[in-house]
Amino acid sequence: MSFSSTPARLTLLALLSATTVYCFYRSRRLKLLKLSTNANPNPHSNGQPAVSIKRGKLFFVSQTGTSKTLARQLHDLLNSTGLSFELVDVKSYEPEDLAKESLVLIIASTWEDGKPPADAEFFANWLAESADDFRVGSLLLSKCRFAVFGVGSRGYGDSFNAVARDFSRRLRGLGGIEILPIGEGDVDGGELDGVFEEWSREIVKALKVSGLENEISVEQSLNGGIGDEFYSDEDDDNEDDMESVVVDLEDIAGKAPSRKLGGATTETNGKLRNGPKEMVTPVIRANLEKQGYKILGSHSGVKICRWTKSQLRGRGGCYKHSFYGIESHRCMEATPSLACANKCVFCWRHHTNPVGKSWQWKMDDALEIVNSALDQHKKMIKQMKGVPGVTQERLAEGLSPRHCALSLVGEPIMYPEINTLVDELHTRRISTFLVTNAQFPDKIKMLKPITQLYVSVDAATKESLKAVDRPLFGDFWERFTDSLTALRDKHQRTVYRLTLVKGWNTEELDAYFELFSLGQPDFVEIKGVTYCGSSATSKLTMENVPWHADVKAFSEAIALKSKGEYEVACEHAHSCCVLLAKTDKFKVNGQWFTWIDYEKFHDLVASGKSFDSTDYMAATPLWAVYGAEEGGFDPDQARYRKERNHRPKP
Repeated sequence: MSFSSTPARLTLLALLSATTVYCFYRSRRLKLLKLSTNANPNPHSNGQPAVSIKRGKLFFVSQTGTSKTLARQLHDLLNSTGLSFELVDVKSYEPEDLAKESLVLIIASTWEDGKPPADAEFFANWLAESADDFRVGSLLLSKCRFAVFGVGSRGYGDSFNAVARDFSRRLRGLGGIEILPIGEGDVDGGELDGVFEEWSREIVKALKVSGLENEISVEQSLNGGIGDEFYSDEDDDNEDDMESVVVDLEDIAGKAPSRKLGGATTETNGKLRNGPKEMVTPVIRANLEKQGYKILGSHSGVKICRWTKSQLRGRGGCYKHSFYGIESHRCMEATPSLACANKCVFCWRHHTNPVGKSWQWKMDDALEIVNSALDQHKKMIKQMKGVPGVTQERLAEGLSPRHCALSLVGEPIMYPEINTLVDELHTRRISTFLVTNAQFPDKIKMLKPITQLYVSVDAATKESLKAVDRPLFGDFWERFTDSLTALRDKHQRTVYRLTLVKGWNTEELDAYFELFSLGQPDFVEIKGVTYCGSSATSKLTMENVPWHADVKAFSEAIALKSKGEYEVACEHAHSCCVLLAKTDKFKVNGQWFTWIDYEKFHDLVASGKSFDSTDYMAATPLWAVYGAEEGGFDPDQARYRKERNHRPKP
């Protein structure tokens, strides 16, 4: 072969350059290894040098406390097996010190928009900036072994466990050696605990089998990793020995788990091998039952409302009694779907219910749900027997519910057989008040006549809706506006329900009014947010709760903006709630007709003929009308005022 030609010379130069780079890189690896092993001889290695391990670090990145709890569980497990780890909150850790660590485990939560909680932003930013900075180099964490477990919600799609995945990628980019594939836990999938326990067992096995709890062997050198080839002085001239230093993942941690441990279910022909899973897992069930819910089947629930108990005792009904004439002591609060597509900041369930963008669970029969709901509701009503103020007459009425508020928790319209369930209720002459969170416009369109259909309008702009509702869907705004528009074609009573959160959405009056034209609702309920106590999932405090005067002022201002199309019709001061109604439909000869003729509604449904909201309206009593001295409190009930014994402010 002649080297006189230009291509040949270029080929030779390329080969020489590649060989030079390889030799330099290998020499550097060996020098680093020798320096480390000479400085840290292992007394148990029979004269063979090894790198000693300092105490490991177990970091947690937590917003709601879930990751912190899991980290504590793993910490206890590691200690019980003789593995020494320090439990560390990343907010109190200096990330520059990562280069000094030899073994790191991270339990990381993903928060809004695929980002870490605020306390972990500095740590995450440092990792990202360091990994992207060519001046730092890819050997910064070459002495560090690590593993990451992510805690997130699969309902958020591509951002599921984005923080944990990013940590894993950045640590590897800085030279860190991943000793176990990333674990992925789904807080809403019901399998978080099981997936984490499996991952924890694999961590312990990996540490013990590989000897990492005491030392890093020569065969796992500074720049090597699981499944890589490692060099030592002795193997320079012995290529046959290379096979002995190749470490397979299955040898270290048993059977290699899936890259995504969270995917515990496998699919065959598009179907889950073991069939659809149940929505309510044991963990979710325990959380909801602790809050007083009665779980029905695998995805439904019922709970007695405090206003039901209040009117049973003759102490007043809820705002629906004042606005629409329901009998609160005969109202059943239920849902056929505990799952929701939002994680609202004011959720009074503190996000203990599951989330999802579509129905992916086992489905119970609609008739069984209705029967079970009525049965459990009646049992709870019977428990009111003997309570002061509960008369035999009201107790008997309570045992025969006439209304069902399908608004308990979750998104009832997600249930595939919602129309069948509504039919079952109407057949028993039980009225329906259904609330949807405006993320399923197609479901709204196919819905059969409902006594009163609500859409939650929690914010008036795309930015504020994302901040308040924290929706799962990427196209949440389009779904929201389409849901409002779908109301326009409904002939029965429709309602926008606005929840005012001071500091979040109370300044959007003009934008709210612009939404009125989309759905042209019959009514607009404007209510102050209810403070449900502190929660790691919500930033709300009592400062975010508007006074009734604030709600009234907002309602009057938006009514004025409508130029007579809507007027303030009713109020329920106790609930901090005000009702706007369409003037041309529900104000007849100066009198409001916001109440419902329930018997007429059921007759209309049974007839099978078309009808609209004016066909079953009834006159509103004067005590419920806006501005009445009763403030929406039924004078036939006895007002009971609790004594407040708050400590005086210092």
